[in-house]
Amino acid sequence: MTTSRAPFADPTLIAAMCAGFILVLTACIDERARTGAETPPAEADFNAGVAAYKQGDYATAHREWRPLAAQNHAAAQANLGFMYEKGEGVSQDYTEAERWYRKAAAQNYAMAQANLGRMYETGEGVSQDYTEAERWYRKAAAQGYAMAQNNLGLMYEKGEGVSRDYAEAVRWHRKAAEQGYASAQYNLGLLYEQGRGVAQDYAEAVRWYRKAAEQGIASAQNNLGVGYSKAQGVPQDYTQAERWYREAAAQNHAAAQANLGFMYYNGEGVPQDYAEAVRWYRKAAEQGYARAQVVLGTMYELGRDVPHDHVQAHTWFNLAASSFPPGNDRDKAVEHRDIVAATMTPAQMTEAQKLAREWKPKK
Repeated sequence: MTTSRAPFADPTLIAAMCAGFILVLTACIDERARTGAETPPAEADFNAGVAAYKQGDYATAHREWRPLAAQNHAAAQANLGFMYEKGEGVSQDYTEAERWYRKAAAQNYAMAQANLGRMYETGEGVSQDYTEAERWYRKAAAQGYAMAQNNLGLMYEKGEGVSRDYAEAVRWHRKAAEQGYASAQYNLGLLYEQGRGVAQDYAEAVRWYRKAAEQGIASAQNNLGVGYSKAQGVPQDYTQAERWYREAAAQNHAAAQANLGFMYYNGEGVPQDYAEAVRWYRKAAEQGYARAQVVLGTMYELGRDVPHDHVQAHTWFNLAASSFPPGNDRDKAVEHRDIVAATMTPAQMTEAQKLAREWKPKK
């Protein structure tokens, strides 16, 4: 779904629809204050911990929650687990985090079950075990916990801990998405765009991308921009495409930065501005985005809107070749790198190889 006039001869529209699903790896803490006509003393202490935590006073939060956790207060146990996992008010200790999550999970506390599942999925504090991850996610998902529903959907997509089943992935993502869970909305949009587990439907993909984009999910913003650029699911509208690319690019989304570069290069939705095109391509390339590296290498190779510089061209082609998986894209990057190399002096080759060897992505 990319456009290209000739292999690497011109900047190309990058990553028409990004293929990466969003796994929610961030643990969460229960910040819901318990209220009622008469708040029991234990809940008053819990609420005091919540208030302290929200103010960044982690020591006080820990002091309020620790006695409650020892009394089997599930929410306090789960929150203690979070604090140990993140090292907030205590030394980071994944083993302690797992211990407190497990205590709360044993009481059927959904947040703790979801966070315990995530630890098993990532191997953080426990041996990685997808079967155990799936088991705990399912317990939380059955209680309507959106993060667990999203991550369970991803396990069905990847076939981790369960047999791969895109229809089941759609089912779980939809449950979370309908609760307004942004990552699941994006993932559901991607399944509609790809036609996995559902009939391919660009309009539905765009509908879910928009919901996630409006909540700040950068990949959804980029893909919504692509929809407007390519007239997929919405009428073509370069102004809207530029708007959404820019939202994602501001979050350092590399594909969106490259797509914004493409728009400036071709004057689509913005005044044609080669300097701006180079600036955005460079931002993406410096993050390690291989397609942008190829474009930047081409521009240096041809001296197009940058100084003619074979050392820089070779460096960017070399970096791209190292990043692409085996296949046509890597072969083309290698081909162009070698064409440039044939015109370089030994000193230039040494410099280019040194630049590539010492290069580190910017975040």
